[in-house]
Amino acid sequence: MLKPKYGDESPMTAISTTPGNSALTLIRCSGKGSIELLSSVFSSAKIKDAPGNTVAHGWIVDKEQKIDEVLVSVFRAPKSYTGEDSFDISCHGGIVVAKAVMIALKNAGFRDALPGEFTFRAFLNGKLDLTQCESVMELVSAKTDTSRSHALSRLSGSLQKEINEIKQKLVQVLAGAEIYLDYSEDEVSATDDDEINGKLPNQDIALSALARLKKLSASWQLERIYQEGITVALAGKPNAGKSSLFNSLLKEDRSIVTEIPGTTRDWIEAWVSIEGIPVRLVDTAGLREAADSVEKIGVERSLKILQEADIVLYLIDGQEGMTKEDIDYVKKEKCLILWNKCDLTAVPQPFPLADINPICVSAKTGEGLNLLYAEITKDIQTDLSADAALGTTRQKNHVDAACALLEDALVLAEKDEPLDLIAPLIREAVNALGEITGEVSSADIIEEMFSNFCVRK
Repeated sequence: MLKPKYGDESPMTAISTTPGNSALTLIRCSGKGSIELLSSVFSSAKIKDAPGNTVAHGWIVDKEQKIDEVLVSVFRAPKSYTGEDSFDISCHGGIVVAKAVMIALKNAGFRDALPGEFTFRAFLNGKLDLTQCESVMELVSAKTDTSRSHALSRLSGSLQKEINEIKQKLVQVLAGAEIYLDYSEDEVSATDDDEINGKLPNQDIALSALARLKKLSASWQLERIYQEGITVALAGKPNAGKSSLFNSLLKEDRSIVTEIPGTTRDWIEAWVSIEGIPVRLVDTAGLREAADSVEKIGVERSLKILQEADIVLYLIDGQEGMTKEDIDYVKKEKCLILWNKCDLTAVPQPFPLADINPICVSAKTGEGLNLLYAEITKDIQTDLSADAALGTTRQKNHVDAACALLEDALVLAEKDEPLDLIAPLIREAVNALGEITGEVSSADIIEEMFSNFCVRK
């Protein structure tokens, strides 16, 4: 059997929900003639004449044997996700039922969908551009409500709109340059000749486009944080309250908390949302001279985590006070200092380390956690809800390429270089932006991009 390729119209199918014990399983099917094929394994042959946006009740049948009682949601081209005739089967939950329905569909002539093939066909049929396609996978992998809302904004077309507006500006600049290139010397008036030998026509528009491109490029740094998150590690001596703070931030008991120093022998992690930012929170072993080989390994692993973390929260046991070990660590490592157990003891004045104001928290009562949240997010928390922003490295690379080309063109213009050297750079910048939305792109590159999607999308 030949391996299927992206871009054909053959009927395909995939389980769209995670298989397992559940009330329902959704199976998605799409492709040319898909509804007619379904009629061969559906209890009612009338399904092949069902109008779009309707639901039919019946049985999936394979070789005259009933497989499952289902609901079929019918979608007709072009008013479907893929732009093709397609349908969703809602069958009973469970792996066995879903597999049996899939076997019946394959016996009818459907094939397994390739990774991201449903979304690929949506792109191919003009239902989504590439930025919207990529936002689909961003939604699937979103870790917080904020990252979800940013992905949803791109799915709604915010980035597509911004890219197209900038591209139109560059097309206007390019058209102005090429008009002069199309005229022969004897057709150009003296006034025109002055403009040709001067700066780039519509140079102010080019500068405006460049500013918008740079803003877009800068947006990726923050968007990557919202998508991938940051690592925040808890450090400190044994019994400083790291595990208690870890549980308090998680709002659940994940780390074992006892009064015995060294209870945490290895690091433990969990994801938590802090002000909409996904945070990989890591509770590490207490920092001290290890009493045994097992604890020594735990401390070594913890030190490696602390070196790799984006932010280290160093806890000081407020009842014990600032020790020499605390001072030695804080002086050589960059970290946020937390004075824990502030419900029992206040921060000494003056503080042992000059120019440092520790954040007072209580892992037991939750006091001071809002201040801690603000400190963690102060350098990265920005509201992008009203602005277009980049969602993938691919988009960032193309925007940077367009920026570089446009900057080169403007440098040449400032040097009064001929327009026939400048215009090709602007055209390349336009093409780079076209690659972001998929208006300009090669089949191989697009297939490579969609091959990283999950099969269900």
